[in-house]
Amino acid sequence: MTVGFVALGCPKNIVDSEKMLADIGESGFVLSGDPDNADVVVINTCGFIAPAKEEALDAIRQAVKQKKKGRVGKVVVCGCLSERMGQALLDEVAGIDAVVGLGQRGAISRIIADVIARNGKAKAQSRLYLSGSGEAPLDDRGRLLITPGHWAYLRISEGCDRQCAFCTIPAIRGRFRSKDADVVVAEARELVAHGAVELSLIAQDSNYYLRDRGVKNGLVKLIDELAAIDGLAWIRLMYLYPATVDDELIAAIAGNEKVVKYVDVPVQHINDTILKAMRRADRKETTLRLIEKLRAAMPDVVLRTTVITGFPGETDEAFEELMAFVEWAKFDALGCFPFYAEAETHAATLGEQVPEEVRHARADRLMLAQQEIAFAAGRRRIGQNLTCLVDEIDDEGVRGRFYGQAPHIDSVCHIRGPAAEPGEFISTRVIDTQDYDLIVERV
Repeated sequence: MTVGFVALGCPKNIVDSEKMLADIGESGFVLSGDPDNADVVVINTCGFIAPAKEEALDAIRQAVKQKKKGRVGKVVVCGCLSERMGQALLDEVAGIDAVVGLGQRGAISRIIADVIARNGKAKAQSRLYLSGSGEAPLDDRGRLLITPGHWAYLRISEGCDRQCAFCTIPAIRGRFRSKDADVVVAEARELVAHGAVELSLIAQDSNYYLRDRGVKNGLVKLIDELAAIDGLAWIRLMYLYPATVDDELIAAIAGNEKVVKYVDVPVQHINDTILKAMRRADRKETTLRLIEKLRAAMPDVVLRTTVITGFPGETDEAFEELMAFVEWAKFDALGCFPFYAEAETHAATLGEQVPEEVRHARADRLMLAQQEIAFAAGRRRIGQNLTCLVDEIDDEGVRGRFYGQAPHIDSVCHIRGPAAEPGEFISTRVIDTQDYDLIVERV
């Protein structure tokens, strides 16, 4: 029996997909690269905000359409949207055979077998496999990677204890649960043994690692253990909650040769009134001080952030304050999202909702300003020597990344010169830019 797989969503969801793929393959099913023609299609969904939900629903409807044509046998939907909607997902899209929650990740092959064994009309036979997502942290060892073999995601925790007013993650993935450090290190060793030279540490709140167990600066201790792994060259830290990035963590990033000088701190906004309404712990003064500290400790640091425009109560003045902050901070990379009033969140109940067209117009204006900042930063790198990790080679050329470019979310380096292989570190010089990307040549 063939199983097609569609993996959507964030890096945490990608890890779940890789674990399910391994379980499916080890159970004797044949993994198919064509989800439009398979005995079973599994769709691992994201449901964080409205665009992600719509992307997931489009993928589900496509699978159901193929099922009606007889090209697909069964449709199984899992992941965050399944956890968030449950029965409502079956009601919205007729033809789904099973809706699987996050807590059933380890049972995916058994569920597929159960779905295959059932006959009759899909609507009458549809089933829910939901058990909640608040159990102990998952063990992600034994994954079938869908990232290139030379880099991988390393999840260090699950869930989140923050109560940000706009966020659905705590409701979907439950409370914050740190993985045991020995499990994280064992998984890292497994990934490196199979060829990974770069690991991106991911969590919903990475610098909260082990604080749920009363351990302060658990992330610092984990960094030291990971840095001791032979063969691991780059450790990348993602999703550092700005209010709790302290001097000890900054020193650990600055002082460890294997930790790339790349800091991802999602600030969300800079106006204190908006930050308070967002239920964020940080404030303008602390955020400005953090950016100054990071650059003082690491003059070559690359900073990434995320902001939201059009949060309820965001006045023209508050937005202009955010614009001025972005122009002052000059982040190397920035993601901007217009606010979405997600039904289960506190923010959806707030007054002073900003009109949709204003939210999107503000996001567009901010990203145009950020584009100028990013383009100028790229031009300043012309003439610099950079070590690049080669990622892929195809008909369009050779592409890789320097330490300031995270996989899948940032720009890339287009590499010219003698042949190189994916996973190889090479010395390059920046000779030009192409929009957000750098053009480099081997030296």
